[in-house]
Amino acid sequence: MSEWPRLAAGLAAVAVVTAACRWLGVVNAATVSTTFLLVVLVVAATSRLWVSLSVSVVAVLCFNFFFLPPLGTFVVAEPQNWLALISFLAVSLVASNLSAVARARTAEALGRRDEQARLFDLSRDVLVLPDSRAALTALARAVGRRFDLEYLAIALPAGDTWNISSAGAADVTLDPKQLATALAAAQTTLEFDAYSRTYSGHRELEADGRTIRLVPLRVGTRPIGLMAAAGRPVDPGTLDALAGVVAIAIERANLLQERKAAELTRQSDELKSALLASIGHDLRTPLTAIRVAAANLREAELGPADRREQSDLIQAEVERLARLFQNLIDLARLDSGAVAHDVRRVHPSEIVAAAREQVEHQLRGHTLTVTVEPDVPVRLDPRLTASALAHLLENAAQYAPAGTAIEVRAGVSGDHLEIAVRDHGPGIAAADLPHVFDRFFRGDSARVRTSGTGMGLWIARGFLAAQHGRVWVENAAGGGACFTLAVPATHGVTPDGEPAAVAD
Repeated sequence: MSEWPRLAAGLAAVAVVTAACRWLGVVNAATVSTTFLLVVLVVAATSRLWVSLSVSVVAVLCFNFFFLPPLGTFVVAEPQNWLALISFLAVSLVASNLSAVARARTAEALGRRDEQARLFDLSRDVLVLPDSRAALTALARAVGRRFDLEYLAIALPAGDTWNISSAGAADVTLDPKQLATALAAAQTTLEFDAYSRTYSGHRELEADGRTIRLVPLRVGTRPIGLMAAAGRPVDPGTLDALAGVVAIAIERANLLQERKAAELTRQSDELKSALLASIGHDLRTPLTAIRVAAANLREAELGPADRREQSDLIQAEVERLARLFQNLIDLARLDSGAVAHDVRRVHPSEIVAAAREQVEHQLRGHTLTVTVEPDVPVRLDPRLTASALAHLLENAAQYAPAGTAIEVRAGVSGDHLEIAVRDHGPGIAAADLPHVFDRFFRGDSARVRTSGTGMGLWIARGFLAAQHGRVWVENAAGGGACFTLAVPATHGVTPDGEPAAVAD
């Protein structure tokens, strides 16, 4: 509320008191002065000092003119009336001043409470800042929003340039030379000003028609940058505390980035170790078999059937090596996010046929039964889907006993293509089920029964995730495991003459 209406209300109250006392015939100076003093105290308690002083002066004049003889003049005839008039004026002025001081201290206390609440809210914002390069921009936005500032910038030196993250409605361009000068001044001896409750280094500069307040950002005694603020006035001590919170937030973001980098390095080292160990084991077996078979082929007394057997062995091990290297390539593509996604129209039966062809050698010794219903054309990425299915088939062939059947059921269900691969092997231990699709994971029983890198199922899940699909596994009733993949797909009529859309 503006002070002018309060002044008008105070003057009106003085006028009402004057008229009421004249109408009622009250002539006792003590009664009249007390009534006027009550009005002045009420005005002083609700208004600024200049308003209460103005009402006090008007009340004194009315008291003199209407109630102190000679009436109707501003002349005071008796000395005791002078004393009463001066006492009334002194009490009015003292009461007005005390009330103004109390109001100012109350406003200051409320302001400090508000600033503390803003700092507390900001400290909570700091705890949820992202651990990325956008952290500084989010921090500047949080500070500007919490303190209602038109402009807030966090300036950090980067060699000869400055990295500036800003927020707010105002568009301000900071001069790098002025920033460098302010930072150099902040690097001098650290001193504390008890009156303003600030440390040394505060500066002001003009930029784009605005007064910008620069506050050093310190970690301990070391300045790491500057905070620039413009807009509503903020207490210097609060600005210093705010700069401290911002500096802590910057250090926290840096620590999170370093921790993240260290974690990635650790995971990379573990991945390399696991990859080398797994590949080293899986390379030795086929290379040894190839070397032995090649040596056997040199034997002159070896018969045609034996030579054919050794040739088949070499071919099988070469295909095994080719499959291993393809897995490594797929692993690198998934890690780098370089998996291309090409949606085309294809029949589910074609996807199953392409997957079967990729792992034809591994499926020898197993009976593969395929059921596709309905075999309607769908739109999806046939290459990624067939590759994922090939890994499921290869996994089933590895862990199911020779001579057992592998069943494949495919069909369109709603807006998904679902393909299930069920084997008649030993199944999966309950403790291993949550980790089956983890990279390089192989259960204890799998390590004993068969070789492998543990990459196939993880790669299958990656290929499906690239299409927003998924894969899961469960132990089938009667023994064995059943892997099911589901890929989002739209289905329709395939145009006549369209070639198959599956690539090996």
